[in-house]
Amino acid sequence: MKKILSLMLVLTMILTACSSGTTTEPAKEPAASEQPADITEGGKYAEEQVYKTVYAEEVTSINYLTTATNVDFALAANLVDTLVDYDMYGIIQPALAESWESSDDGLTWTFHLRKGVKWVDYEGNEVAETTANDFVSAAQYLLDPANESETANIFYSVIKNAEAYFNKEITDFAQVGVKAEDDYTLVYTLKEPIPYFESMLTYVCFFPAYGPFLDEMADMFGTSNSALLYNGSYLLSEFEPQMQRILKKNPTYWDAANIFITELNYKYNKEATALAGEMYKRGEISDVIIPPASLDEWMKDPVLKDQVRPSRLGTYTYFYAFNFKPTFDAEYEPENWKLAVNNSNFRKAVVAGFNRIASMKTEDPYNPEYRIINTITPPNFASQNGVDFTQTGNLAAVTAREFFNEKEAVALRDKAKEELTASGATFPIKVLMPYNTNSTSWANEAQVVKQQLETLLGSDFIEITLLPHAPTGFLDGTRRAGNYAIMKCNWGPDYADPQTYTDPFRREGNYNFPEYTTEVTADGKNFFDAYEALVNEAKTEYTDLTKRYELFANAEAMLVDNAFVIPYNVSGGDGYVASQVHPFETPYSAFGISSNRWKGQRLLAKPLNTEEFNAAQTEWQAARDAAIKDAAK
Repeated sequence: MKKILSLMLVLTMILTACSSGTTTEPAKEPAASEQPADITEGGKYAEEQVYKTVYAEEVTSINYLTTATNVDFALAANLVDTLVDYDMYGIIQPALAESWESSDDGLTWTFHLRKGVKWVDYEGNEVAETTANDFVSAAQYLLDPANESETANIFYSVIKNAEAYFNKEITDFAQVGVKAEDDYTLVYTLKEPIPYFESMLTYVCFFPAYGPFLDEMADMFGTSNSALLYNGSYLLSEFEPQMQRILKKNPTYWDAANIFITELNYKYNKEATALAGEMYKRGEISDVIIPPASLDEWMKDPVLKDQVRPSRLGTYTYFYAFNFKPTFDAEYEPENWKLAVNNSNFRKAVVAGFNRIASMKTEDPYNPEYRIINTITPPNFASQNGVDFTQTGNLAAVTAREFFNEKEAVALRDKAKEELTASGATFPIKVLMPYNTNSTSWANEAQVVKQQLETLLGSDFIEITLLPHAPTGFLDGTRRAGNYAIMKCNWGPDYADPQTYTDPFRREGNYNFPEYTTEVTADGKNFFDAYEALVNEAKTEYTDLTKRYELFANAEAMLVDNAFVIPYNVSGGDGYVASQVHPFETPYSAFGISSNRWKGQRLLAKPLNTEEFNAAQTEWQAARDAAIKDAAK
């Protein structure tokens, strides 16, 4: 028996059909009288639904099958559709695939494609229908090393025989696990059961491309807007690098009724960051990122303040890591550091003495608590049976903990000092802590952390040396080289499964080298070996996803409870902004390209202020929690 598409998805398809239909005809454009009532003079949304912005970072390529650059992904997301998508609450939705199912062993995934979806050129002229063959053609292009795709590895990491074909170990593409059974039936065969496979389908490496057009364009594919075909919500009607790019609503789009912003207008200016504030105030652009240096000016002006709000939280998390394989210069005493870092009371004293809210004020003086988190995996990233991952297993207690505790820090320091003295360590323990000189807030934060820990724990116990490093080669010169004792690091997800947040701590990685610890568990087993065994057990649990999540949660709790890392914050997007864009109407996804889509979004008549943003966020969170529970039924 096959595992059929969940009831939630069936209900979603019914709702989708109400607005756009599932026939071969393109969705009907709503007439002016049918526009939502809010898009009227004096309503919630602006009458003119044209988004305008200025930018300084140009796209590197519009060939979505080869690029791996975020700015390129953000463009491609609106030009080409994927098999599945995510709604504003992060619930998976049918897109080019109307339904799908997987085999009992989790290896075979069959997608039933929507009929009548058109490939069009940049002027909107119909060229062909989108079929299952287009996914096969795109895969064949992707797996040709001559095309130098930077995302081919994501594809061949999961698809049967794809890596062997890429490496020319086999030459018959028919052996690769992607097949078009007919025009509307696409089948993927995986190397092994991948519980998060659906979430990978919104990466560019799983985009379709019309085969005859790929062949016709050859090396010219994706070199201009006329060298692409479009089946997504927008057409790249104008593309003049370092001048402008204009996206216009695709009138043949299968779900055109849910595309409200009719044009996306991007103007290039190398001084965009410096000029955007004044351009926004003059009404020339729809939104602006407010630099930290200008934030006070905006917040002290009552008119401007009423347009300022925080950015929505991202999914990159930041954490301070203890390095178990120090390679820094002898003057910072790497051998002495090894003794200290392998003492759990030393690490825990640092954790308890670190006032994260005080240090976050260097980046966000108005609401520093907003981004602080107690976990490596952020809230709202993954859930099982309606329970957020951060509330799962032993991680629930970590989420509820108070980390900063002055009294506890001092007591732990005293224990550590006694133990380290007995092991031959010398004091003060020298701690090398790098920061990137390209970030003023990071430099200030580093100073605050140094002052906090040396003051509370005593400069006779710990001596922090700050290591300023230029942005060029920063990671190669610091984290990857092991040239640090304690360092702020970050990580972002690659797919919708807690496994992705274990990647920084894998054996032979280049974060904090935990496999070099000499610390042992209560039963005498090397700590990292015990952690790794738990992670490996979780990775191979393919069927019982509740158990899989609990194992991953317990593994992460092991790292945090034993102070191998100090969770710090989740990315705050762009800090503070003024924007006509509603932050909670965008598709929500921590992975892939869905969150870059403009589908479903509208421009507000008036930007949200901070109070309105907080209310909207509370409303969204409640609705998301309910949607997750419904999807789990």
